[in-house]
Amino acid sequence: MTCALCSDAASTEAFAVTGGPEGAEVQLCPVCAGQIAETTNPDHWRCLGSSMWSEDAATQVLSARLLGRLTDQDWARDLLEQLWLDDETRAWVENELKETVHRDSNGVVLATGDTVVLIKDLPVKGGGFTAKRGTAVPRISLVPDNAEHIEGRVEGQRIVILTKYVKKR
Repeated sequence: MTCALCSDAASTEAFAVTGGPEGAEVQLCPVCAGQIAETTNPDHWRCLGSSMWSEDAATQVLSARLLGRLTDQDWARDLLEQLWLDDETRAWVENELKETVHRDSNGVVLATGDTVVLIKDLPVKGGGFTAKRGTAVPRISLVPDNAEHIEGRVEGQRIVILTKYVKKR
């Protein structure tokens, strides 16, 4: 089988696409499956330019959601503007997006790639240090299934930060 997103012929695994019909899933290669949780290589997702036109609704939905996370990339915004979905599929996409809007302590919407500043000293569990108030955290990643969590690198370590303790710079 090939990957529904990048068309790689590597071994694939089933990935559930939530918010729609029961049992909706796509087959993903290990690279795509790993990149979904943490979009560390935006250029990998240029393959969405093809997969967003798939006849499979679950593949379209997953492609649209990933493009929605990559709006800091010009090419992804262009693809998202070109994407046409029927009303039912668009509702499926937006169903998930509504639930995972990340906001800082002031209610400002956060996006992948934003820079935030800590508003409180935060002890880092397992890190052995305290992230100090006023520390800038550049190029954050949003935790897809939890609107209260973001990820960022502080003192060389990747940590999860609660959105209520940051403000967008």
